[in-house]
Amino acid sequence: MRRLMIPFAALSLLTAGGPAFAHALLQHAEPAVGATVAAAPAALLLEFSESVEPAFCKIMLTDAHGKPVAVGPAHTDPKDATHLLVALPRLAAGKYTVHSHATSTDTHKTQGAYSFTGAP
Repeated sequence: MRRLMIPFAALSLLTAGGPAFAHALLQHAEPAVGATVAAAPAALLLEFSESVEPAFCKIMLTDAHGKPVAVGPAHTDPKDATHLLVALPRLAAGKYTVHSHATSTDTHKTQGAYSFTGAP
């Protein structure tokens, strides 16, 4: 029994004090995930679980046919680096998909996608 206790104790010491690595996960979006909006939004707001580095983030928008829609460059809110903003052109009614590639300030990368619909 003693032989099992020593390796287990050593393993627990190695894992207990290690750094916690997190990722910037999408917490909230405007337009919201799955929402139908009455008016075309002027911008996308993506709120992440931790600060992101805009130089290494990319937000893409595609229409219902999968064609890319030109958007402005991604930038963070000067007051909150967890908020990533992207200016949008005037959008027609229809379904859009937001594709995000985010890099947190601790350099961990995440990606995801969600859709919203613009009402006629």
